[in-house]
Amino acid sequence: MEMQQFYYDNKIVKKFIYATIVFGVVGMLVGLILAFMFLFPNITDGVSWLSFGRLRPLHTNAVIFAFVGNSMFAGIYYSMQRLLKARMFNDFLSNLHFWGWQLIIVAAAISLPLGYSTSKEYAELEWPIDIAIALIWVVFGINMIGTILKRRERHLYVAIWFYLATFVTVAVLHIFNSLALPVSGLKSYSVYAGVQDALVQWWYGHNAVAFFLTTPFLGLMYYFIPKAANRPVYSYRLSIIHFWSLIFIYIWAGPHHLLYSALPNWAQNLGVAFSIMLIAPSWGGMINGLLTLRGVWDKVRVEPVLKFFVVAITGYGMATFEGPMLSLKNVNAIAHYTDWIIAHVHVGALAWNGFMAFGMIYWLVPRMTKSNLYSTKLANFHFWIGTLGIILYTLPMYVAGFLQASMWKQFNPDGTLTYGNFLETVTQIMPMYWMRAIGGTMYLVGMFVLVYNIWQTVRFGSKVEDEHAEAPALLKMSSSRVKGEKFHPWLERKPIQLTILATVAILIGGVIQIVPTIMVKSNIPTITSVKPYSPLELEGRDLYIREGCVGCHSQSVRPFRSEVERYGPQSKAGEFVYDHPFLWGSKRTGPDLLRVGGKYNDNWHFNHFWNPQSISAGSIMPGYKWLFDNKAMDISMTQKKMEVMSTLGVPYTPVQIAGGLDDLRKQAIAIEESLKNDPDFVKSYEESKKKAEARGEKFVPMNEREIVALIAYMQRLGTDIKVKK
Repeated sequence: MEMQQFYYDNKIVKKFIYATIVFGVVGMLVGLILAFMFLFPNITDGVSWLSFGRLRPLHTNAVIFAFVGNSMFAGIYYSMQRLLKARMFNDFLSNLHFWGWQLIIVAAAISLPLGYSTSKEYAELEWPIDIAIALIWVVFGINMIGTILKRRERHLYVAIWFYLATFVTVAVLHIFNSLALPVSGLKSYSVYAGVQDALVQWWYGHNAVAFFLTTPFLGLMYYFIPKAANRPVYSYRLSIIHFWSLIFIYIWAGPHHLLYSALPNWAQNLGVAFSIMLIAPSWGGMINGLLTLRGVWDKVRVEPVLKFFVVAITGYGMATFEGPMLSLKNVNAIAHYTDWIIAHVHVGALAWNGFMAFGMIYWLVPRMTKSNLYSTKLANFHFWIGTLGIILYTLPMYVAGFLQASMWKQFNPDGTLTYGNFLETVTQIMPMYWMRAIGGTMYLVGMFVLVYNIWQTVRFGSKVEDEHAEAPALLKMSSSRVKGEKFHPWLERKPIQLTILATVAILIGGVIQIVPTIMVKSNIPTITSVKPYSPLELEGRDLYIREGCVGCHSQSVRPFRSEVERYGPQSKAGEFVYDHPFLWGSKRTGPDLLRVGGKYNDNWHFNHFWNPQSISAGSIMPGYKWLFDNKAMDISMTQKKMEVMSTLGVPYTPVQIAGGLDDLRKQAIAIEESLKNDPDFVKSYEESKKKAEARGEKFVPMNEREIVALIAYMQRLGTDIKVKK
């Protein structure tokens, strides 16, 4: 049989590996800075783009899409070419994918600290960047599918199945969750509102974890672990069951993020049921990976690459056992909104994704540079300090989560809350936050060790060149099944049919959950007393989104005695019908704000935003001094925002829109007059006015500054529902 000569494209793999390392350092460094912000909340006092609320989405996006994303692409581009015995379909598309992805990351790194955010978890990027992501993802898909179609290997190995499912599902999730109406070049509103937006977002959010952080890495596991161990995969049959059951079940599990919320109970219960089922396929994959190493445990003890892989798979097993457990309602009632969830997320991110990426890099770079790893001792040191870092990060967060939940729920014999002040919990968990920062530091030190080790390996190795290969051409074969051929082996040589079946498998759950919630109005009953936000409140809500307040505060009261006593009546679906996007939050670093309106006067909010510690001793909330700057709030788009909201179904009348700016100014002036009830405010206000005039600056009245809009929004929250004082 004639052998065809060709070259594997190693240069594109090299680019993605280098990007992985660079953005790994950046993403983890930002995460460590955030950890220290819990300990020193005003460490970046007065610098808006370095505030916690703006850096947090930068950290999550940098780690997920920059570090994990680039490592995923590096592994896929390397393994796919060798599994298919073909060079990537098109070199131009490969490079367009690489540079396009890096530009998207840079756009995120610029826009998020500047406050351009949709506030939706793992989907904070605004609409132009969302469009760019979709286009570059299509480029990746065309390149992958084109390579599959020109392959020289008849059957598609299990890793390729996971890559195809990843491409199809992420495309569907991203497009539907990102649907929005633009207000301007960097501002938009989600087309969904309230409960509907929450369901679509966590359908996306949970499955971004499933199909961006899990399925592609399972594909990499099926390729790199057998290669590194020089052993075949433990069970081919188990890999088939693992793949199909995982992609079918995973897509249903999103609602377990919304238990005890205003989401209809039937959707919550579906999410719980399928989340429990997830244990089986998830642990099936873990067992398949670990048992592939049977017989080579002596090698595992000395090979750092295999050590990283073993801990990665173990972390995957722990996270995928804990996830279904957290979806049980009685467990969720304890864990949700606490630091337990932070521990859970980081077991997956630091162990599963991080250690898989590190092991893969340590295995790939020496082979691509035709050399040995510069220092096995350094790689082993990286493994141990990274493992210890994970332990010191996660264990204190589990303790903090249990402590938060128990303190929030305790009552005195007379029926009052034992810890009525939210800050009493915060002060108790500060030692755990110190330990988290130490653990994060150790993990980052390991990352710097990897940087040095890889730098030296590349320095003393050969230049990364395209790798020569040869393989026989793939002979044409009948599309029908050969006599005696089973269904799945036949499917493995039919990429189009396999992709279609995978698409159907992931669409079933999404359609059954989302369509009734969006299309059947009776699922989301309205409340007559709930009205749209005033123009000033709408501007304040956008400031709340800009500053990332949703990262620390929830707006969803669950039906527990402790929460109703602390925050007020349980949340109702009809309260959120004009919320584009929803702002329920997923973590309570501070108290719930759903019914904070009218609880404090305007001066309290004014002073709280300027210096939280002056109002609440021990608070770890940073100040927001830039909201008070002597500059006018931008209201040039207020009427446009109202028009877009009207298009989305918010009942603003043409008269209300036309008079929007007048209404805004009236409400702002009323708040300024309210602030003048405090003599200290009047005194400092007059002093600042004199100073501005002395410097020859134009003095901007307080009613035109951003802080007034944010106070208006705070005072509106929960006031549509009558609550007993």
